[in-house]
Amino acid sequence: MRESCTAVVARNDVWQGVAASEPYETAWADEAVVFLRNLESQGAPEEARAWVQISADGIRWVDEGTSFPVPAQGEVTFCRLRNFGGYMRVKTILPPGASFKALLSIALKG
Repeated sequence: MRESCTAVVARNDVWQGVAASEPYETAWADEAVVFLRNLESQGAPEEARAWVQISADGIRWVDEGTSFPVPAQGEVTFCRLRNFGGYMRVKTILPPGASFKALLSIALKG
């Protein structure tokens, strides 16, 4: 029987400038779906993209290669992943004056 887990990694966190979620340990899983929701925003954060980063130790990060748009206020976006290593997080660089309140969830299956 497969295992599954959905982790809320960021809830009501205000992301601005260079922002990244807390790392989440994902080594046990085979696949993931990352959901990013914009609960409230200022400026135009939807002009930016977010991307998945992975890490062997949860300290040093590399871009995994998957990116997706930061959603408009009230919207949600997602990406699907496989073969992602020990730890995962989501990072974005927002335009000057842009910010949003993030709800980031990672749904894992192993």
